[in-house]
Amino acid sequence: MTVKSILKKTQNGTQKMAKGFGAVAIYETLRDEILSLILEPSELVDESSLAKRFGVSRSPVREAMVRLVSESLLQTLPNKGTIVAPLRIEEFPQYVDALDIVQRAVTRLAAKFRNNNDLKRIRAEQLKFAQFVQQGDALGMILCNREFHIAIAHAGKNRYLEHIYSRLLDDGRRSLRLYFKSYNDTLPAELCDAHDILIDAIEAQDVDLAERLAGEHTLEMQQRFLDYLGSRHTSDFSVSLK
Repeated sequence: MTVKSILKKTQNGTQKMAKGFGAVAIYETLRDEILSLILEPSELVDESSLAKRFGVSRSPVREAMVRLVSESLLQTLPNKGTIVAPLRIEEFPQYVDALDIVQRAVTRLAAKFRNNNDLKRIRAEQLKFAQFVQQGDALGMILCNREFHIAIAHAGKNRYLEHIYSRLLDDGRRSLRLYFKSYNDTLPAELCDAHDILIDAIEAQDVDLAERLAGEHTLEMQQRFLDYLGSRHTSDFSVSLK
């Protein structure tokens, strides 16, 4: 679902939700705008203003915002209201350390325990991701990249690690947006191919190779992300990211 498909212009030019849409559509719209950095880190998000924007009561807006808070995309501050969750660059090394450990673990388990249905799901998610890469659709790449890696984690048959990994992937979605931005949303073919190579290792049940490739995947993202920030001479996410 896209923002365009659920919004319509009124005669005075304001946006309203298309008939039949409610909290889910509002959630998806705001999620997409946060992940796309249209709504910037630390930006104030007002329930009443959103209700007016979408032409709905405050109830579905509140429901959508609660869900976004649970996903760490919004943050509620005592006596101050709700803001888009800040991006804290100083925490990025700790995040990458955690991601690397868990990503290598779930990928190794996937290579060990995967079955044919797992492989079908993983390849299906990779196909979707590759299509969004061809289209240069950064938001689609972010969402499909998550589902691709979750499919791998599911193949590892450890629901505790899968849960932890899911949270790490969710927390890293906006960093991934900057990663794609560093390529001007046009990923080199070899980066998309890296997913296919990883799938081949999982299918061959080469646990050592699968783990190594997963680690290299994280390292490349980390270095590119930091290089991008360095090129902008900033460690402060309060600046404009557009």
